[in-house]
Amino acid sequence: MKQVYNPYLPLHEYIPDGEPHVFGDRLYIFGSHDREGGSTYCELDYVVYSAAVDNLKEWKCEGTIYRAAQDPHACKERMQMYAPDVVQGNDGRYYLYYALGGKGGKGGFDGPISVAVCDTPAGKYEYLGDLRYADGRIMNRFIPFDPAVINDNGRILLYYGWSLSQKEPKIPFLKKNYQKMMQTMFHKSEEELLREPQSVMGANVVELEDDMLTVKGEPIRILPGENMAGGTGFEGHAFFEASSIRKIGELYYFIYSSSVHHELCYAISKYPDRDFHYGGVIVSNGDIGMNGRKPKDRLTATGNNHGSIEKVNGEWYVFYHRHTHLNSFSRQGCAEKITISQDGKISQAEMTSCGLNGTPLIGKGEYPAVIACTLTDGHMPHLGNTIRKSGHPFITHQGNERFIANIRNHTLIGFKYFAMCGKTRVAVTVRGKGKGMLYVFTDKKQPVGKIRIQPSEEWKAYSAILELNGTYPLYFQYKGRNPIKMLNIKLDPIISAQKDEEEQ
Repeated sequence: MKQVYNPYLPLHEYIPDGEPHVFGDRLYIFGSHDREGGSTYCELDYVVYSAAVDNLKEWKCEGTIYRAAQDPHACKERMQMYAPDVVQGNDGRYYLYYALGGKGGKGGFDGPISVAVCDTPAGKYEYLGDLRYADGRIMNRFIPFDPAVINDNGRILLYYGWSLSQKEPKIPFLKKNYQKMMQTMFHKSEEELLREPQSVMGANVVELEDDMLTVKGEPIRILPGENMAGGTGFEGHAFFEASSIRKIGELYYFIYSSSVHHELCYAISKYPDRDFHYGGVIVSNGDIGMNGRKPKDRLTATGNNHGSIEKVNGEWYVFYHRHTHLNSFSRQGCAEKITISQDGKISQAEMTSCGLNGTPLIGKGEYPAVIACTLTDGHMPHLGNTIRKSGHPFITHQGNERFIANIRNHTLIGFKYFAMCGKTRVAVTVRGKGKGMLYVFTDKKQPVGKIRIQPSEEWKAYSAILELNGTYPLYFQYKGRNPIKMLNIKLDPIISAQKDEEEQ
């Protein structure tokens, strides 16, 4: 039986900042494109995957749809294409909006927002132009970054923006340094910054003409950045980046990454360009906030988050990304089912291993260890624009093998959820200098089994027998000397095996 788990694309594929859109009878994922084990954001050209709306377990690679070299602004210093979005125009064609930037996020805050066009959702896009005013000037007011776009019954609206995560300091010399940092990052003069009484930082919306390039007027601020969030209801969850827009019934949902980076939040309004109020957190890539979990108790290393929500075959999902290789430059798309209540509220989704599967994973067969949704040593870091070398467990790769490395004493590895069917042999394939025990839990209180580990330079399977009926998470906690790596877990129901032998 075919299944799908998180991450939902092939394990070698890294498409973060996912914008899911249903066009016709297929779901398309548009996003940035990281390199596995990369050293900066968005090193690769745009690639699209799609799936039939009634079968999210089978994903098809549509190929490369647009290359950075097609943009006339591309140069050695500006070759990274950041989070895009796609919309169908009133002429039936598809328009891709993106911002070109430089290594490590530098050089990507002064625009322009550019546009490419194609006759089909996932064909070969061609550069069309840059967002401009009617008089030909480039539209670069505020911070032209992370565009999102919607066709609202023929009205084309584009959302964008960026913000620093911290408030402007009150101490004079710190305030001066803060302002100098803004000038450097945003490529704006002191006069330009002072000219914006509401600040250049925040989320904005602007309407486009039918040519999909010309803005009809000046952009309008809809959400504040952290520096202007006081008294707005967005304190602690102010806009950072990752604009996305959806219309559900008569309400507009603005999805964004907040000032704490790891969470996707939403704001709601009856209008597309004003009166948005804070709604809540949809997902955190460390499960922070779930059941009151504090940042220090994050279940994985956290980092920037970006994604959106989409209704697929009658069900709503949130698409987001996780961080691997202990850095922010190798991000993989994940998804979870969500519920939107009658009053419009969205409850925070729990990170799982099963994601789009629709049901718990079958308690039988072999699963890659890297689908773990919990990976913690008890003090996992929040990742910035850096590559951490060691100190924590992490998902990584070597050649065509993908595994969890640096599993040290007390490391907890968790998978949610499996449909277990009685007495089952659970095997883990590991290697390394470690010697000790892997304790198996379903509730992180009392172990339901234990697996003894011995040092080995080659991958070797060790097992224990569990007896579980029903849906359970499976947690493995290592207690021992020296680190190990984990390649996969294998579940082999003993009763099923006996029945198969009897039938033969």
